[in-house]
Amino acid sequence: MLPRTLIALTFAAIALAGCASRYDAPTDLGDDDAFCRQNGVAVGSSEYVACRKDRDVQRSNAVTRANRAQRDLGDYMMRNPSRP
Repeated sequence: MLPRTLIALTFAAIALAGCASRYDAPTDLGDDDAFCRQNGVAVGSSEYVACRKDRDVQRSNAVTRANRAQRDLGDYMMRNPSRP
């Protein structure tokens, strides 16, 4: 019974690990179109294009910060190993 449970848990962990990705866009920025429209910008105007570009830059910066934090954590862990 125990080996079957262990195998099932292993497959479940592998399947769920595939769902996580550090390259996912942050969800805290919300919907770009709704954000730009609520600020009174008409779709198709140059202000709308600039608004969408600004949101894209914000999202890119957030992903870059998250990647840098992950890399820094890995570097810290490699430099300061914890030995039992």
